[in-house]
Amino acid sequence: MRLAHPALALMLLGLPALAQGQTTPSPTSPAPVAPLPAPVTGAQPNNAPPAVPMRDVPPSFAPLARQLLPAVVNISTTQNVQARANRPDAPDMPQAPPGSPFEEFFRDFFNRNRPGQGPGQGQEQPQRPRRAQSLGSGFIIDTSGIVVTNNHVIDGADEINVILQDNTTIRAELLGTDPRTDLAVLRIKTDKPLHAVQFGDSDTAQVGDWVLAIGNPFGLGGTVTAGIVSARGRDIRQGMYDDFIQTDAAINRGNSGGPLFNLEGQVVGINTAIYSPSGGSIGIGFSIPSNLARNITAQLRDGGKVRRGWLGVNIQGVTDEIAESLGLQGGGRGALVARAQEDGPAAQSGIKNGDVILRFNGQEVREMRILPRIVAETPVGRQVPVVVWRDGKEQTLNVTLGELPAEPQQAAATPQPANRPTELSGLGLRVAPISPETRERFSLKPEQRGVVIMEVAPDSPAAERELRPGDVIVEVQQERVTSPQEVQAKLEQLRRQNRPSALLLIETAQGQRFVPLRLRGERGSPG
Repeated sequence: MRLAHPALALMLLGLPALAQGQTTPSPTSPAPVAPLPAPVTGAQPNNAPPAVPMRDVPPSFAPLARQLLPAVVNISTTQNVQARANRPDAPDMPQAPPGSPFEEFFRDFFNRNRPGQGPGQGQEQPQRPRRAQSLGSGFIIDTSGIVVTNNHVIDGADEINVILQDNTTIRAELLGTDPRTDLAVLRIKTDKPLHAVQFGDSDTAQVGDWVLAIGNPFGLGGTVTAGIVSARGRDIRQGMYDDFIQTDAAINRGNSGGPLFNLEGQVVGINTAIYSPSGGSIGIGFSIPSNLARNITAQLRDGGKVRRGWLGVNIQGVTDEIAESLGLQGGGRGALVARAQEDGPAAQSGIKNGDVILRFNGQEVREMRILPRIVAETPVGRQVPVVVWRDGKEQTLNVTLGELPAEPQQAAATPQPANRPTELSGLGLRVAPISPETRERFSLKPEQRGVVIMEVAPDSPAAERELRPGDVIVEVQQERVTSPQEVQAKLEQLRRQNRPSALLLIETAQGQRFVPLRLRGERGSPG
């Protein structure tokens, strides 16, 4: 998956398919780690803060590695891939310049391999499926044979094998997967005694803490690398539950699904992705926190699927300008409800569009992206208190959570009558009611309601907020609007109150979002 920077790639870490006949190298023992040199101390300036004493660091990670390696496994998957050469939908012959020797070569090759061509014409040659193999890592969390790995390591596999440290290969049973968090749980059965490791508390992992990564990079077998926690709470755009631990412990392709340990030998993360220009480690790896993985793996182990709490809201971040327009003290914080889905738990409990969720079940919502995770981790059917900011004050509502549906629900609305376009003074906008003509011009949904934006003036407040023709104004200052005249009247009311900005709820093909627009210019002045 590509990131914004063209030279760098965010890569999931499972090894790609190997050519048939290739074998996995035997696991190798890690080289002993040289003792760390003693820190150099020196005189400190009189005004310097006192040095923070460092926790004891072991002279070698070897004892810990010996303890943990038996619980880390290699995972080999096999997928049967149907050969395409004899299929009717096989690709057409590549085009070569007329008269080129490649033209005859391609024609002979494709004719020999197409149905009804070549030897035995009229009969389709039997198709021979090929077996594609890929490699990854995992770890045992229960001596009964429960193994945790990444979903992308085993996704699409026809056969999954777990390879223990002593090279014993065991066929694995897939208990369940969760693509949303990229986790999977397997079960193996063997008479051999198994070693298991435990999940630790990832919330206690601090930036700068030592960590060990153990896995199967490039199919080499059990490999140990050491580093520190580089950052917490990373959002790498993999999903709505992103909360990754970043580490500089060397992680490479094939490490996917392997554990990240603290110095107590507890799993604090599951290695999942790297940020790299070449596919190799550059010291930027990402791990799923154990506190997120613990609940998911328990549900997959017990029931084969994950049930998540569902609030039924579309949310967006609260900027300082939005906070100012709502009178919310303390700047941008919380999650702004852009839409409370009809018949959803939030709407049924009284949560409205424009509410700012500040606390959920006693946990502070410091920023928007925290809310989906803590809602998902709350049991389905539980009633929880939700503190919202509404009408300039905090209100507490009790919400009974539903179960997150597989597909997002769409909101219903009703069409509105037509009228002529109107210029919104000082905003750089020309708007019109939704009519059959505007529906056709901007491909609006039949149930869409509000006021459609017809034009956006360059260098205007609307242009600065990236509003575009075809966007629909649904609310102004958290009140529904159905005509340009209503929008204009609400803006004039805000100006008379000396409000610096207006809060608009905008709906596009991608969904709804609140947009604060600075109010500039007097009535009738150009936008």
